[in-house]
Amino acid sequence: MPTIAVDKAALFKALGREYTTEEFDELCFDYGIELDEDTSQTERQIVNGQQEPPQLKIEIPANRYDLLCFEGIALMLNIFLGRKSLPKYRLVPPPNGELQSIIVHEDTTKIRPYISGAILRNIKFDQARYNSFISLQDKLHQNLARQRSLVAIGTHDLDTVQGPFTYEALPPKEIEFAPLNQTKKMNAEEMMTFFEKDKHLSRYLHIIRDSPVYPVIYDSKRTVCSMPPIINGDHSKIKLTTRNVFIDVTATDKTKLDIIVNMMVTMFSLYTAEPFTVEPVKIVSKHNNETRQAPDLTPRETQAEVSYINACCGLNLSASEICKLLDRMAYTASPSKASKDLIDVAIPPTRADVLHQADIMEDVAVAYGFNKLPRSFPSKSGTIAQPLLINKLSDIIRVEAAMAGWTEVMPLILCSHDENFAWLNREDDGKTAVKLANPKTLEYQVVRTTLLPGLLKTVRENKQHPVPMKMFEVSDVAFKDPSRERKSRNERHFAAAWYGKTSGFEVVHGLLDRVMLMLKSAFITSEEGLESKTDAYSSYWIEEVDG
Repeated sequence: MPTIAVDKAALFKALGREYTTEEFDELCFDYGIELDEDTSQTERQIVNGQQEPPQLKIEIPANRYDLLCFEGIALMLNIFLGRKSLPKYRLVPPPNGELQSIIVHEDTTKIRPYISGAILRNIKFDQARYNSFISLQDKLHQNLARQRSLVAIGTHDLDTVQGPFTYEALPPKEIEFAPLNQTKKMNAEEMMTFFEKDKHLSRYLHIIRDSPVYPVIYDSKRTVCSMPPIINGDHSKIKLTTRNVFIDVTATDKTKLDIIVNMMVTMFSLYTAEPFTVEPVKIVSKHNNETRQAPDLTPRETQAEVSYINACCGLNLSASEICKLLDRMAYTASPSKASKDLIDVAIPPTRADVLHQADIMEDVAVAYGFNKLPRSFPSKSGTIAQPLLINKLSDIIRVEAAMAGWTEVMPLILCSHDENFAWLNREDDGKTAVKLANPKTLEYQVVRTTLLPGLLKTVRENKQHPVPMKMFEVSDVAFKDPSRERKSRNERHFAAAWYGKTSGFEVVHGLLDRVMLMLKSAFITSEEGLESKTDAYSSYWIEEVDG
């Protein structure tokens, strides 16, 4: 889980009181986060001749993106303590009424197809706020954005550039500008070489390096704002004196794009002249009908069942009591007029982690207090102790095969294409095996459609062992299945192999007879004097049943 370091004195000032380490540790536990370290109790570094101020290192859940900075932690803890109510985030047009726009070119679909943006007007930075602003970008890049591969954030001093902006994809030699903290202009191809030795930026070069076109954002004067996801231009870099911040966010994942834009603006709209106001940007994307106004700070409306929440938590709360608890967790909730068992919940743009009523139930439990929840063990349980029928059948077969003197093997479910087809004298029709798009080695190209390759490879690797060898496997194979949601299905198979100086057919057949006998499967034989197509061969009768 991410660990966030915040200034101890500043956080306690924001919370309105001083806490001992034990008291703050308890507050963190109550909210569902964890105090990892209080540096005031350890030796701190000397920076510029002064000792570093005490910090609190707080471990937060990986999906709580709203807690990745000082501003988010202070706001959410104040709401939890009842000192503040949830802010109402508003989109406010600029004084002249004309929105800044980003015009998206079709070529961007080849590299990073999505872009969004926002503007923070009349923001006031000091050193601590500026550091927190940069730190939040880094945390989002490392966490949700997956090292910038999914999303990249650019921030600019709006007063140094002029809209409308264009988002384009051009050959690297055609992109030329002075990158951040550099004075020399260079084209994008030269930048790739220049930043190879940079400890920070070299980690991101591979994302676009092999692409024939690179994404780039220009202002109306063809001044480069940024070349995502690598670096911003030096011309528009933000400083402590910056008053209007233009945020651009590019992505390959639209969902994460919207989440990150919302996180950036909700956390730092606190410092605008009119707190919690954001100036929207018009995204003009005609080629894919994605023209819209961004960001969207409208709370998401959903419902949760009172009976479900009470059943999971072991409580007997009324709808109004649950709504009061949800207020402490930054929701807006009210009893539903449609049903006494429902509550209407508005999820704020800061809570992208809430996907289901189970998440709402968890927050009710947090607000109620983990230590106050009723404890009932083992008379009550949230699970039904019953194996799946397929697993029960598999275990029966495993036990019978093992008791018959056979050894179970467990090879990998992935194998090479040749092992699954050519080496078994089988042809690949292209409609059977699930293939890996980017296998790391030739050994792992497809998901096996039979258990035979694993058994034969086990025999090959154990030739030095004395014979005979008797081995079996009960496991899954996979097949393509376009009718399924995931376009594939699993099947549970049983296979056995004998390796010895004789063919051993009677031994393998004996194992089959034993397994079928224990499964009480009928053996169908033809009777003398009776002719029937179904009785042409003696066989076992197996039929799949439900339940």
